[in-house]
Amino acid sequence: MSDRSGIFAGNDPFVIAKVWLQEAEGSELNDPNAIALSTVDADGMPNARMVLLKDIEADAFVFYTNYGSRKAQEVEQAGKAAFVMHWKSLRRQVRVRGIVEKEDGPQADDYYNSRSLKSRLGAWASKQSQPLDSRGTLMAEVATVTAREGINPKRPPFWGGFRIRPLEIEFWADGAFRLHDRFRWSRSDIREEWKIDRLYP
Repeated sequence: MSDRSGIFAGNDPFVIAKVWLQEAEGSELNDPNAIALSTVDADGMPNARMVLLKDIEADAFVFYTNYGSRKAQEVEQAGKAAFVMHWKSLRRQVRVRGIVEKEDGPQADDYYNSRSLKSRLGAWASKQSQPLDSRGTLMAEVATVTAREGINPKRPPFWGGFRIRPLEIEFWADGAFRLHDRFRWSRSDIREEWKIDRLYP
């Protein structure tokens, strides 16, 4: 591991991920915190979609969603998820696999309250992932919710966060002639120390 230097240096993968994200915030055109979140359904069929990563904690990654959505149902059923965060501007990516727990307390309240009023009302109005006959129906529901909830709506009971506690984090950076640099941090339990391996490209 003596050659793990430069952008890969450090003893904490969450700090490295934060630094990379901060660099991407200065160069990525849109949504540098976008992640491709992967889940599986009860039959093992995979699903993937883009969501926004909202926090990198000392030992976890956090995103928020409607708990009635397909992704939330699949996360809760499996208790596991994976994502990749890719920045074209930096030619880097971070891959994460881990176990998932709900964030349904004050932290979720704080994030919900930090959103714009229209986004907060939209969270109430959307029956995420359910069939919708027209946009007009959705906008009518937004109007109904606005009249009912007012200008300071509380967080819906069906909306909150998920925290991914990684068992594996891989940092990838583009290399000349496709000889990319890859370092995998892995552990079999979240209480264990990390094992770090350089991977062939």
